[in-house]
Amino acid sequence: MQRGSLQIQDKFDDTPVSFFPGVGKKREFVYAGDNLSDSCTYYYICLYVSVSRYRILNWLHGYIVPADPQAALKKKTAVSRSWILLDCTGEGTVLDVDKYAIMHRVQIHARDLRILDPLLSYPSTILGREKAIVLNLEHIKAIITADEVLLRDPLDDNVIPIVEELRRRLPPSNLVQQGQGYGKEHPSGQNDDTGEEDESPFEFRALEVALEAICSFLGARTTELETAAYPALDELTSKISSRNLDRVRKLKSAMTRLTARVQKVRDELEQLLDDDDDMADLYLSRKLAGASSPVSGSGAPNWFPASPTIGSKISRASRASAATFRGDENDVEELEMLLEAYFMQIDGTLNKLTTLREYIDDTEDYINIQLDNHRNQLIQLELFLSSGTVSLSVYSLVAGIFGMNIPYTWNENHGYLFKWVVILTGVACISLFVLIISYARHKGLIGS
Repeated sequence: MQRGSLQIQDKFDDTPVSFFPGVGKKREFVYAGDNLSDSCTYYYICLYVSVSRYRILNWLHGYIVPADPQAALKKKTAVSRSWILLDCTGEGTVLDVDKYAIMHRVQIHARDLRILDPLLSYPSTILGREKAIVLNLEHIKAIITADEVLLRDPLDDNVIPIVEELRRRLPPSNLVQQGQGYGKEHPSGQNDDTGEEDESPFEFRALEVALEAICSFLGARTTELETAAYPALDELTSKISSRNLDRVRKLKSAMTRLTARVQKVRDELEQLLDDDDDMADLYLSRKLAGASSPVSGSGAPNWFPASPTIGSKISRASRASAATFRGDENDVEELEMLLEAYFMQIDGTLNKLTTLREYIDDTEDYINIQLDNHRNQLIQLELFLSSGTVSLSVYSLVAGIFGMNIPYTWNENHGYLFKWVVILTGVACISLFVLIISYARHKGLIGS
C-alpha cells in the first residue's frame, strides 16, 4: 500500500438488515498516511460519512418500506363499514363488516355496491338486481332483499328516523296484531284473510319507507328555502343594497343545488315508470317464489326466515307474492301505483322550486328596471348640467372679451354700460338654457 492512499475493505453480514445496499455492512478503513495525525483525521472523516449515509438510508427506509407490509395491506383493503340489518320482523342488528361481506351476503357486484360509497358522487339511483334492490337516494343508501334491509350509516342524524320508521312498518300486519293482543277475536267474527291479500311484499314496504323519507326530506328543505327566500326578495325590491343582494345570491345558489337534487330523484322515478322491465326487476319476492318451487294451492313458498312467530301463520306479503306469481309475471301495477304516488309528490316539490325560480327571475327583472330608471335619471341630470355649463360658457366668453388688457378708446367714460352688459348677458344665457331644455323635452330625451 502506498503512503497517503485510502483503502476501504467491506465485509458483508450473512443477512443484511435492510433492503438498501450499503446498510448493514461492516467496513474497515485502512489508511497509510504520512503520520499518525493524518491517519486519524481520515479515519474520522470516513466514519462520519458512513454514519451519515446509514442514517439517511434508514430514514428513507422508514418512509418507503413499511415496517409491516402485510398489516398495512390488510388495513387498506379491509376497511370496515357501518351497516344496520333489519329483518322482516323489524329487528335491527348493527353490522361492522367490509364490502366483500356485504357483496357475499346480498350477491351483488362491486360496481353496484360502489354506488353506495359516500366518498363517491353518484346520482340518485334505484337498481333492480336478481336478489336485491340497490337504493341510493341522497343520504339513504340501502340494499333491499326479499326478507331484509341493509341500511348504511345508521347513526347519521338523517338516517335514524328512517331506521325507526322501518322498524315500525316492516313487520306484516298480522305480526303487529299478534303483538298487540294474541288470541283476540275479530269484532266481525271473521279472520283477516281479505286484508292479507292487500298486504304489499316486504321489498315494497321498505322501498315505500325510503321514497317517503326522501320526498319528505326534500319537501322540508324546499319549505325552508321558500320561508327564507320570499321575505328576502320582497326586502330587496323595497331596498336595493349590497347586503340584500348578497343574501338573495346565496339563496339562489341554494335553490339551484336543491333543484338539481330534486330533479335527479324525479328523473330516476320517471325512468322506472317508463320501463316495465325495470319495475319487474324490483319484484324480488315474486322471483324468489318462482325460483324456489312452483306455486300450488297448498300454500305459498316459505321465503321468510324460520321463527316461531312467522311459522305459525303465513304472512300477507307471502300470499301477495304467491298471488302475483300465479298471475302475470309482467304485471307491475302495484309497483307502478306506488312509484306514481311519490313521483307526483316529488314533482310537486319540483314545481315549488320552479315557481320560486320564476319569482326570483321576476325580482331580477324588476331590479333591472329600477336600475335602468335610475340610470335614465342620471342621464337627465347630466343633460341639465351640460346645458347649464354651455350657458355659463357664453357668459364667460363675454366676461373674457371685456376683461382683456388691450388699450382701446371706447371704454373710456362709458362706465354706465357695465350693468347693461351684465344684465343682457345673463338674460341671453338663461334664454339659451331654456331653449336647450325645451328642445330636449320636445325630442323626448327628458321627462315632461
